Amino acid sequence: MNQEFEGEIVGESVDGPIRVLLVDDQPLLRMGFRLILEGEDDIAVVGEASNGIEALAAVDRLLPDVVLMDVRMPLMDGIEATGRISSSHSEARVIILTTFDLDEYAFAGLQAGASAFLLKDVAPQDLVQAVRLVASGDAVVAPRVTERLLENFVRNSPTRPAHQVDPLLEDLTPRELEVAQCIAQGLSNAEIAHTLFLSEATVKTHVRRILTKLHLRDRVQVVVYAYETGMVTPSNPDY
Repeated sequence: MNQEFEGEIVGESVDGPIRVLLVDDQPLLRMGFRLILEGEDDIAVVGEASNGIEALAAVDRLLPDVVLMDVRMPLMDGIEATGRISSSHSEARVIILTTFDLDEYAFAGLQAGASAFLLKDVAPQDLVQAVRLVASGDAVVAPRVTERLLENFVRNSPTRPAHQVDPLLEDLTPRELEVAQCIAQGLSNAEIAHTLFLSEATVKTHVRRILTKLHLRDRVQVVVYAYETGMVTPSNPDY
């Protein structure tokens, strides 16, 4: 499947090359990703790990900016490892690697704190772009694919609990709520600006305030939050 990426890099750039940790139990896949990423002047692969336990140790030791994390691995899977990284004091941002774009494990990874997910057969240029976007700290990676994954999971999960209104939503202004709903629909800053008749600079300010008020790390987490709280619901049942 061709996976397209959209997004804008916001905020300060990463000082020095982007430090990437590769986590997958398949050495050939790690080698392929390493060859692609090391061909870029602004990206450095600082280490590899073959399971979640090794990944946690490597994150502490190597301090990567971005972790490419496989889901299915021995000893500790990528979901648990992602959750532990996200709940720690690490600044590393996780990109979940998955085989299928509607894989429920990818959704679980986003819930655990991943900033994005990639298909394992991602095109080289899209892999590089995704790493750069996620490393920027404010990125949108394949928003429409992410939206499809979330809608599919929400629609087909029989054990999904009933939505509960989060008191934090009361801290959002009406305009911030509108912007949050647009983010949850997979819109970029430019698209939000066009939809709400705002400047992109104003949209970026609203996005930062939303992340702060809702205690979320990035825009992808806004999408997960929106579906979990019922802020938005799947709009096309036949998608």
